[in-house]
Amino acid sequence: MHPAILMRRHLLASAPLLLAGCSPAGLVNALAPDHQVARSVAYGSGPRRSLDVYAPSGSAISGRPVVLFLYGGSWDSGDKAMYRFVGDALASRGFVVVIPDYRLYPEVRYPAFLQDCAAALAWTRQHAARYGGSAAPPFIMGHSAGAYNAAMLTLDTRWLAAHDMTPRGDLRGMVGLAGPYDFLPLDTDELRDIFAPGRPLQSTQPITYVDGRNPPVLLLAGKRDTTVRPGNTLRLAAAIRAKGGFALDLLYPGIGHVEIIAAFSGPLRFLAPSLRDSASFMHAPAEAMARW
Repeated sequence: MHPAILMRRHLLASAPLLLAGCSPAGLVNALAPDHQVARSVAYGSGPRRSLDVYAPSGSAISGRPVVLFLYGGSWDSGDKAMYRFVGDALASRGFVVVIPDYRLYPEVRYPAFLQDCAAALAWTRQHAARYGGSAAPPFIMGHSAGAYNAAMLTLDTRWLAAHDMTPRGDLRGMVGLAGPYDFLPLDTDELRDIFAPGRPLQSTQPITYVDGRNPPVLLLAGKRDTTVRPGNTLRLAAAIRAKGGFALDLLYPGIGHVEIIAAFSGPLRFLAPSLRDSASFMHAPAEAMARW
C-alpha cells in the first residue's frame, strides 16, 4: 500500500486519541504554526478569566475580521492553551482570534460560564483593534459545550445585555460545531447539578430563545457523533429558519464529536472541511451578512 495512504489511515485512527475528551494533545499544537500575539490577558478577576489572542502574520495589517472561540469540555474541563491549533488555523486564514478560559464546574454552575463568556466578548469588542482586528462586530464560534455557550449568547439576550450589548448589534454571526442546543432531559447527575440553578430547565436551552432575529448562524456536526447527537444541530437550524432567521446546517458523513474540531489541525484536515466551511462563512461579504 502507498505510504501516503498508510499515513492517512494512521492519522484517522489516531485522531480520537490525540484529542481525547475534546482536549487537544500537545502533538497537535506542536505541528501548528505560532500566531499567538498575547497570552493570559485578564478580562475579569481570577485565574480562569483570562484569554489568548492570535493574529495573522504582519503586524501592520489592520481591520481583520475577529472571532471569539469557546472550547468545549462538558463545562467541567478545558484550557485555552490546548486550543492553540484552532487559533493558529483561523489566524492563518486572516482572522484575529480570541480564546478565553472560563470558570468550570464544580467551581461554578449555570449560568456563571455564560457570564464569563459574555465578559470575554465585551473585552473582545473593546480591545481587538489593538491586535489588528476590525471595529465591526466579531463572530462567535464554539465546539461542544463551547458551542452551547456561543448559542446562548447569540439567542438569549440576557447575557450580552449585562455589558450593554445585543446579539444583533454586537455579533456578526455564530459558528457552532457539534453543539448541544436542545438536550433535555438531562441524562447524568453531573449535568443535573450543573444546570440545577436554571428553573425551569427549558430556560437553559438555546432552542428556547429562537425568535428569528438572531445574527446569521452556521451549525456543523458529524453524522457519527454519539456524544452530542446531530439532531441538536438540525432542530436548532430548523427552528431558526421557521421563525424567519438565517441558519445553515451541514452534517459530515463518517465524522464524530472529536474529529470535527480535530480537522482544524493541519495534519488532520482531510477528516472534514469544518475549517474551510467555517472560514468561508465568516469571510462572507459584510453586505450579505447585513441582509441576513
